[in-house]
Amino acid sequence: MPKQSAAAMAHPNIAFIKYWGNRDRELRIPANSSLSMNLEGLETKTLVRFDSELAQDEFILNEEPASHEAAGRVTAFLDVVRGMANLPERASVASKNNFPSGAGVASSASAFAALALAASRAAGLVLDTNALSRLARRGSGSASRSVPDGFVEWHAGENDADSYAESVAPADHWALRDCIVVVSEAHKAIGSSEGHDLADSSPFQEARIAGAQERLENCRRAIVERDFATLADVVELDSLMMHSVMMSSMPALFYWEPATLGVLKAVRAWRADGLEACATVDAGPNVHVICPEAQASEIVEQLTRLPGVLRVLESSVGGGAKWLEL
Repeated sequence: MPKQSAAAMAHPNIAFIKYWGNRDRELRIPANSSLSMNLEGLETKTLVRFDSELAQDEFILNEEPASHEAAGRVTAFLDVVRGMANLPERASVASKNNFPSGAGVASSASAFAALALAASRAAGLVLDTNALSRLARRGSGSASRSVPDGFVEWHAGENDADSYAESVAPADHWALRDCIVVVSEAHKAIGSSEGHDLADSSPFQEARIAGAQERLENCRRAIVERDFATLADVVELDSLMMHSVMMSSMPALFYWEPATLGVLKAVRAWRADGLEACATVDAGPNVHVICPEAQASEIVEQLTRLPGVLRVLESSVGGGAKWLEL
C-alpha cells in the first residue's frame, strides 16, 4: 500500500445529560444514554498517515511526543481501524487542540472523533455518520457525540451495532453559548476511562441510572422547544448527580476545586435573580456556564470577577466533525 494520508477536525462537546459508567468496558457501551452540545471554536485537528516503512505507530500531540498512555490508546484505536480495513501498516498521527487537554473540556471527545474520520479515510474506508460515531466511541465514549452536528443524543444501545449518536437539532437551532470557566489547566490525575470503572462502586449510581432516561427526554424536549428554564433545571440536576457518584465511589473522585464550587453557587444566585444561566461540570474542575447568546457578554463579565477564575472561553453551538483538505 502506498503512503496514504487524511486529515479531519472535530469539536469537543459539553454533556447536558452525562455519560458515566459502562455496561461493556471494551466496546464502551454506556450505562445510560446521554445528550450534548458541540462547541464551536474549540477544535482538534488530526492528520493520519499510514506508511509501510514505519515499524510502530507514532503519535504527536500538540507538537510533542505523546505520553506512553496516550500513545497506547491511539494504537489500540488504530488496531480497530486496521482490522476493519484489513490493513497491516503502522501509522503516524499528529493531533493538535486549541484548548486545554485533560482538564474536563472533553479533549478526548474531539480527539477520537477527529481520529475516527482521519484514520478511516486514510485506511480507505467509507463510513456514514452512524458508523463513524460507533467507531469514535471505541476510542472515547463521548467522542461518539462529537461526530454528528449540533445537539446530539448518544443512544446507549446494547451492543456495538446500536450504540451510536445522532443529531436531535442542528447547530443553528438554538443560539446558546457555553462560557467555559477555566479554574485549572492541570491534567487531571484520574482520567475519565478510569473513573467510569469506579462508577458502580458508588451507592448512588443505580439511582442515577434509574432516572437518566426521564432526564434525557426532558432535556431533549427543552432543546426542541427552546425552553431554557427546563433545560437549566435538568442540566444542573444531572451534573450534580454524576458528581455525587464520583465523590462517593471507592476510591472517591474529587474533581472540583474551591473555585468550581464558587462558580456553581454564583450561577445559581444569578438565575434566582432572573439571569438565564445554568452550570454543568464534566470530569474535571472547570465549569461550563450555559446561557442564551444575548446574555453571554454580561455573564462572562461577571464570571471573570469571581475568585480563582483564570479565564473564560466562549463557544457557540458547533457543527459535526469534518474532513480537512491536505
